[in-house]
Amino acid sequence: MTSSATEDVDERAPRPGEVVLESHLTAEDLAAALRDDARAGLQSTPKRLPSKYLYDERGSRLFDEITRLPEYYPTRRERALLELVADEVAEVTGAHALVELGSGTSEKTLLLLDALARAGTLRSVVPFDVDAVTLAAAGRQLAARYPGVGVHAVVGDFERHVRALPRTGGRRLVVFLGSTIGNLEEGPRARFLADVAANLGPDDAFLLGTDLVKDVGRLVAAYDDEAGVTADFNRNVLRVLRRELGAELDEEDFDHVARWVPAHERVEMHLRARRDLRVAVPALDLVVDFAEGEELWTEVSGKFRRESLTAELEAAGLAVRRWWTDPDGDVALSLSTPVGPARAAG
Repeated sequence: MTSSATEDVDERAPRPGEVVLESHLTAEDLAAALRDDARAGLQSTPKRLPSKYLYDERGSRLFDEITRLPEYYPTRRERALLELVADEVAEVTGAHALVELGSGTSEKTLLLLDALARAGTLRSVVPFDVDAVTLAAAGRQLAARYPGVGVHAVVGDFERHVRALPRTGGRRLVVFLGSTIGNLEEGPRARFLADVAANLGPDDAFLLGTDLVKDVGRLVAAYDDEAGVTADFNRNVLRVLRRELGAELDEEDFDHVARWVPAHERVEMHLRARRDLRVAVPALDLVVDFAEGEELWTEVSGKFRRESLTAELEAAGLAVRRWWTDPDGDVALSLSTPVGPARAAG
């Protein structure tokens, strides 16, 4: 899908002030995905689960608490950087629509939306996330804040449905913040970036937030805080397995582990069994054994350098036009456009 952003306008596009909710996922889809992922991951070596299952309602509340911890710098630094560059992003892109992947409540994105509104170009907003309830609420709030703007909320998985992002007419700014890109390993990350590039028209742009490589002590502390909030967040996946699949798991049987893996320049989170365990998972008709000290891999958080990230974007068909960092060089925002004839962003 590489036609001009001014063509192929989605017929479902909302009118100003209207909220449209489009869904590519049902509750049954999500339940089936959890069963499939748990069956495969609990029988793999090493055992592993996708990090998205950390983020049920309770997990999302815990993560919100994490973002306010003194050790967890990425959220604060990225927000401060957005405050500095939002007007420049609006000027450079001239975007008529903002599409946010993994939008949640769209809180940080308000800085960009306000900048586009000040620039007089904003016509529509497309929040995209896996949770329909959160999206519907965010959509109503966005419509109230920007009464002349249409809101086209999309329920989907950014690893599966990016190519289905709606055509809004005019130039689109696709936004992926929070260094969420770091939760994808190299192969899935390459596929995701290729999907983004395939969906962009030649006048569109992609704004990506990334956490940069830095002192290892600070990196690990951000995922292993003294208050133990991240440990509770990590163990939350066990509660999800117990609630949704009947898994006979006790959080007290697992220690939270966060470690830096220099070969991949990423932090990994694991749950380490404190003793030998035999875990029944009735919904899967499965029994899983854990040896004492065996780990369940729950999250990866990749960190980036400008040169390597630029290479990854170029491999996906995206050229970096702008690069901003906070004053301490902790986080970065990169603005890319499709390779080839385009209205170059600078």
